[in-house]
Amino acid sequence: MADLSKQDIKKLRALANGLNPLVQIGKQGASDQTVQQASQALDDHELVKFTILQNSTEDPKQAAANLAGQLGASVVQVIGSRFTLYRRSKKDGFTKHVL
Repeated sequence: MADLSKQDIKKLRALANGLNPLVQIGKQGASDQTVQQASQALDDHELVKFTILQNSTEDPKQAAANLAGQLGASVVQVIGSRFTLYRRSKKDGFTKHVL
């Protein structure tokens, strides 16, 4: 997990406002397929917004912390049933580093 400064988090929160959720967590929670999808999305975009569907029993704060731990990402924010994670891309030649 990357240690983000308050300034980094502020910048990432501002960038996250315009994002649409790329990954949805349903009633089965964060399955292996969801974790793989989230990892790929983080590699492609670095900053990814997630949404927890109404039929899920997952708590958004807990789901964000669990996924961040599994993916080596940082929780940027949790608002309602949505949360945003950040992880610097490991792809070679990837130049869209947000921070």
